[in-house]
Amino acid sequence: MFDLFSDPVKVAQQMEIIFSEYGFATWETLYSLVLEVVFAYLIGLPVGVLLVTGEKDGIRPMNPVLMKLLNGVINLLRSVPFLILMIIALPLSKLIVGTKVGTPATIPPMVVCAFPLVARMVESSLREVDHGVIEAVQSMGASAWQIVTKVLLPEALPSLISGGTITVGTILGYGAMAGIIGGGGLGQMAITYGYYNTKYLIMWAAVIGLIILVQLFQSVGGKLAVHCDKRLRNKS
Repeated sequence: MFDLFSDPVKVAQQMEIIFSEYGFATWETLYSLVLEVVFAYLIGLPVGVLLVTGEKDGIRPMNPVLMKLLNGVINLLRSVPFLILMIIALPLSKLIVGTKVGTPATIPPMVVCAFPLVARMVESSLREVDHGVIEAVQSMGASAWQIVTKVLLPEALPSLISGGTITVGTILGYGAMAGIIGGGGLGQMAITYGYYNTKYLIMWAAVIGLIILVQLFQSVGGKLAVHCDKRLRNKS
């Protein structure tokens, strides 16, 4: 494993595979990542808002039994190991995309795995908002929808962006592991060629690509979060 360049013939074969498949694998990783993040937030963002606004002291309290059930479902999904949850959710892929194999088939299970994380990230970010600001807006007669859209989400935006970068990195990691059950992308390259066929040069090329993508998203997300933080802008 550590003597990657001992056989020039094997190195040449692996480099040929890298040149022919690396670009498409990177594209598969990126387009699946975008879809997974979008759908995870379409589900997780409203759920996270509901976890804060619907509690007993929230701006729009809901039935306590319903709130306990919602929290229980989120905790249950987050406690199941990722690979097991993906395998359990694969029939959902068959129902939605018509297959259990390939990159499209991994998207529904990935969303099931990711949206509870998004919900908790959103909940944590919204709880950081100064309650005094919310009370002031409530005293002016603002509706629950106005409080959420005009106060909670804008005030929590830097934290939401920071949480989003963590979510993207986590989903990239999930996507890499999805190669074990037939997913595509860089993770599939690392597992199929590196782990199963001992082509370690390809494995390390795929791993480095994933690391670069994570660092890129983390860097962009961090800068965007700082740019959106009014407290830092006011100090400057």
